[in-house]
Amino acid sequence: MSIKYCDQHKDCERQRLYRRFCAALAALVLLALLIVLVVWLVLRPSKPRFYLNNVDIVCINVSSSSSSLLTVTMQATVAARNPNERVGIFYDRADVYAEYRGLQATVATALPPIFQAKGGDATVWAPFLSGAGVPLPPYLAAALAQDETAGYLLLTIRVDGWIRFKAGAFITGHYHLRVRCPALLTVNDGQGSYGSNAGGGSGYFKFQRAAPCVVDL
Repeated sequence: MSIKYCDQHKDCERQRLYRRFCAALAALVLLALLIVLVVWLVLRPSKPRFYLNNVDIVCINVSSSSSSLLTVTMQATVAARNPNERVGIFYDRADVYAEYRGLQATVATALPPIFQAKGGDATVWAPFLSGAGVPLPPYLAAALAQDETAGYLLLTIRVDGWIRFKAGAFITGHYHLRVRCPALLTVNDGQGSYGSNAGGGSGYFKFQRAAPCVVDL
């Protein structure tokens, strides 16, 4: 009887130690989460701000075969600024591409990873974007021809990537960065393809103005 009692006593002691260990571990986890929450609320990091400074279109061509294929080459100048006074931003990965009425018109071009320091640090990228043989649905081919004829073309420059925030030694997990920049261009100074410079050439497409972008995290 005494041996059995000792065994039961040891089991109870082990269970008691196990419960204490679990309670201590849970308390440490909750304390760490509370510290992260307090730091986050105190610093209140803001989203980075993006601006589309220029779009320079080299060429846009739609094949005249039975299936419309789009070929486009352009250079987009995109600027990003960190508005936080106490928080830096890691851009671990970011891809930029052009879109026309919901259709991705160019392949995604990777931007180099960077770190933006706190206090308004800014970065400017000017990647070349291109797409060759992009299938165009008939309604989009007709819409592109109509836009060029009318003298105005609206594209969207998009940035898709992952960022982290840094405050002192504390670094957050990844946030999905989604940026949408509208780009309004005139075609032949607004005269369209019926103007004197029909067929393209230098200055045929002109970017109208620097535009703020919509940023989502």
